[in-house]
Amino acid sequence: MLKQQIKNGESKKLELKEKLPLNEAMIVELQRQRFNKTFDEEENFEFDLDSLDLDVIYNEFKKIGKNCNYEKLKNLKLIKQNNNQDLPTNALCITLGEFDNTLIKCARFKGISKDIFIDKKEFDSNLFENLENTLKFLQNHLNLSAQVEGLQLKEELEIPLLAIREALLNAIIHRDYTRNSDIKVAIYDDILEIVSPGNFPNGLTLEDVKSGRSELRNKIVANLFRELKFVESWGSGITKVDKICKDTDTKYELKEEPNFVSIIFYRKIGEKASDNIKEPVESNEYRRISTNYL
Repeated sequence: MLKQQIKNGESKKLELKEKLPLNEAMIVELQRQRFNKTFDEEENFEFDLDSLDLDVIYNEFKKIGKNCNYEKLKNLKLIKQNNNQDLPTNALCITLGEFDNTLIKCARFKGISKDIFIDKKEFDSNLFENLENTLKFLQNHLNLSAQVEGLQLKEELEIPLLAIREALLNAIIHRDYTRNSDIKVAIYDDILEIVSPGNFPNGLTLEDVKSGRSELRNKIVANLFRELKFVESWGSGITKVDKICKDTDTKYELKEEPNFVSIIFYRKIGEKASDNIKEPVESNEYRRISTNYL
């Protein structure tokens, strides 16, 4: 009887051990929240600081006329000391594109499905170059519209570039870097879709985000982008997108799913078709990336 009880006990322990990894990420995240700590501010023991190209960040500061040195990186918590040894934080590794999931995948599809692609690129550099290259990709594949202002011919993208930039910045800064997924950007004949891994952090709702409320998932990355003047203030991204889209009569949708957040911009050439769709994000047709995202 005793042996049987021991065996059952061992069996239960083994069963619990097998299930533990399924909840491991959730447990770790709860521990971070308990100590008000984010993943990006944790020290990284896998990457040697001497092997990282810190000039990438120094050069970004130079572009805005600011100086940056090693001590500045410490003040920004991109580098931390542990047992008298300087270590990179996850934020530094993320910024420099050292993680596998920091790339941005871009595609231009033919028609309104994913069946045939016209062009696709994967940008796998630091976050700044990924942003710049993604914007260039979109400029190459979105149409220009021309308007006459006085004697000048003014050309603008069918979807305002500033709105796209804010949406991309939002995805880069606020995505969940603990998930082994990447940002995906897709252009179809009728829409542009940007999909970012992870849902809204700390119980934020869609309404909270639309009203400008913000919870920082990546405090160090977000602060670095603010220091570099990529963003003005927390929570301003979606508010700015909303204003730009209203001013330019551009339709867009913001959607949260359990594992990702997506923003959809409707192209001018697809406007007539989209007018007849009352809830496009909920329909299968407009979930082309999201249904196969993970």
